[in-house]
Amino acid sequence: MRKLLFILPVVVLASCSTTKETGNVGSGKLSSKEVTEGLVEALLVGADNSSQQASKKDGFFKNAAIKILFPPEAQKVREAAINVGLTPLVDRFELSLNRAAEDAAKEAKPVLVDAIKSIRFKDVWEILFGGKTAATDYLRAKTEPQLLEKFRPIVKQSIGREEVTKHWKPLADAYNAIPFVKKVNPDLEEYVTRKTVDGLFTLIADEERKIREHPISRVSEILRKVFGTKQ
Repeated sequence: MRKLLFILPVVVLASCSTTKETGNVGSGKLSSKEVTEGLVEALLVGADNSSQQASKKDGFFKNAAIKILFPPEAQKVREAAINVGLTPLVDRFELSLNRAAEDAAKEAKPVLVDAIKSIRFKDVWEILFGGKTAATDYLRAKTEPQLLEKFRPIVKQSIGREEVTKHWKPLADAYNAIPFVKKVNPDLEEYVTRKTVDGLFTLIADEERKIREHPISRVSEILRKVFGTKQ
C-alpha cells in the first residue's frame, strides 16, 4: 500500500509535465509545435486572401468594414464643402484615399508574411482556445508598430500615384478661406497608412474566423489537423 501511495504522485507529476508540450484536442493529440504551425498557417492564409481582396479595385472603397472616410479632424471640411455644393470634390477625395490604400495593399503580402514568420507565440494553447480572432489580435499586438513603419513609404508612393493631395487641396483651401476658422491640414500619409493597416488586419481577422468556424476554409492538412479537431 505504501509503495502504491508513493507511485501515484510521481505518475500525476509526470502527466502534468507533458501537458505543456502536448494537448488533447477533440479525439486527437497535438503538440505545441503543430499548434504553432497551424496558427502560422492560418495567419499566412489570412494575409494572402486579405491582401488579394484589399488590393483589387474597390477592395477598400466598396467594403463598408474597411472603407476609408474623411480624417476625423477634417469632418468640418467635409460638412462645409457639401454645404456650398462641393460634393463632387468630397467624393473624389474619399475615392482617392481608398484607391491609395488599394494600391498600397498590392505590396502588403510580403510585409505581412515577414511579420508572421518572425512572430514568436508566447502561449499557443491560449491562442488556439482563445477568441475567434485570437491569433490575429496577437499578431497585431506584436507587430503593428513595425508594420506601420514598413507601410509608410509604400503608402506615400500610392498617395502620389492617386493624387490624394491634389484632391484634398481645393477642399482645404475652400474651408481655410472661411473667416475665423481654425485651419485644417491633416497628415494624409499617416492617416492612410494607419487605415490601410487597420483594413488589412480586419480582413485577416475575418479569414481567421472562417478557418475556425468553417471546414471548407481549412485549405491545408495542418489547418485541418489543428482546427478540425478543436472542440
